Amino acid sequence: PASIFVAVLGASSYTYAEATWSEGLEDWIAAHVRAFEFLAGLPEIIVPDNTRTAVNKSCRYDPDLNRTYQDLAIHYGVAVVPARPAKPRDKAKVEAGVLLVERWILAALRHRRFTGLAQLNEDIGGLLVRLNNRPFRKREGSRRSLFETLDKPLLRPLPVERYEFGQWRTARVNIDYHVEFDRHYYSVPYQLTGETVELRSSAATVEIF
Repeated sequence: PASIFVAVLGASSYTYAEATWSEGLEDWIAAHVRAFEFLAGLPEIIVPDNTRTAVNKSCRYDPDLNRTYQDLAIHYGVAVVPARPAKPRDKAKVEAGVLLVERWILAALRHRRFTGLAQLNEDIGGLLVRLNNRPFRKREGSRRSLFETLDKPLLRPLPVERYEFGQWRTARVNIDYHVEFDRHYYSVPYQLTGETVELRSSAATVEIF
């Protein structure tokens, strides 16, 4: 089984979709990164679903975001305003986008058998081009043409460095002023003995705050 990640731009309805192995945090973050790269730019605001992967505690005015998701938002300089629970109109564009992906992409692939995620996403990518280039029925243009004229000029450029996935956890400083993470020990200033610190771990580094 695989999950489908769908993102839709507000003005043009320009759509991005990909398959991921799960709806877990690492796949969720990586899909955002690839969506930004697909758009070759950044919006001002992201309106995600109110999933536990993104939001620790929902609140209409000040939701508590997952710390890694917040890191992603800071890295790319975007605001995150999660949709309210049971309020599909807060993300009406992507609700419609999901239906379109089901109808024009997943339905077209329903009789295919795939041996890996890369092969599936390659086919999704080809059908995605067709979906975005498909002319509207009741007005002129397509999602791509509206993207080129409405959304693309207002997207901000991507940063030089791609976001590096990192997870957060808390740890108490031992009496020998070290903290343990993944069976490794890291020293901190001795004044922090007995205190609780935050650790951010990525593929390359462990940072302590």
